Amino acid sequence: MTAFLNHFSFEFRTGIRDKNLLFLNYLFPLIFYLMMGFIMADINPGFVETIVPGMAVFAVMAAYLMGVPVFIVKAREDGIFRSYKVNGVPPLPILLVPALTTTLHMTIVMLLITLTARPLFNAPLPATWWTFIVVFAAFAVAMAGISVMIGVLSPSTNFQVMLSQLIFIPSVLLGGMMVPLNILPTAAVSVARLLPAAQAMNAFNGLAMGLQADFNAWVSVAALVASGVIGFGLAIYMFNWDPKNADQRGHMLLGLLVLLPFALGILLG
Repeated sequence: MTAFLNHFSFEFRTGIRDKNLLFLNYLFPLIFYLMMGFIMADINPGFVETIVPGMAVFAVMAAYLMGVPVFIVKAREDGIFRSYKVNGVPPLPILLVPALTTTLHMTIVMLLITLTARPLFNAPLPATWWTFIVVFAAFAVAMAGISVMIGVLSPSTNFQVMLSQLIFIPSVLLGGMMVPLNILPTAAVSVARLLPAAQAMNAFNGLAMGLQADFNAWVSVAALVASGVIGFGLAIYMFNWDPKNADQRGHMLLGLLVLLPFALGILLG
């Protein structure tokens, strides 16, 4: 436990001291939040109603997808995982530490957004705080599991970037952060419901912000948690200590299982 806490403390401090991580965890999502707040508020006044959950979702998604997989791929390529293996460190804490430190950074970002959204943009705060925290935690679990899985499955940083963008870009366009799901075409809504961001926005709106959910909000929460657990399970099962080791368990397409809870959620409503 002491070694785990020391590792966690080191990675958290690195996330603040390292310029790239500082930009990714704090500056990028906060600059985007301010830009969207000042620009979109004039273009679409309805955007202000969901700016708090929308920018929280954006920040979490960006930090996890752009930061955690890169850390895992580079650590494996640099031989850090081999040294962990020699010292008897199992895969679970290796994957948990970057996920937990990113969650802590994102909690700070979420607090900054919620503290400034009303004075800056006259945005409504969550109507029910405990459900807001529950949905935020569920989304963090989902993105943590998916991001570590991407890092484990990716043979290189270029491949990791491609996989991350396959989730990030559609989520920005269809995830309900910029445009409400209920004005999208039916086919686009079906695709959006396979995205963690859309599930999180639906849950935030229905459970925390006092708005109308587009589908069952608690099913969205359950699907997010289930997706994260599946992602972590797959990452541990397929974990590779050495990039030169060709004997990797499972096929890369197993990663699509993280979408299974969202597909089942469509059937359950």
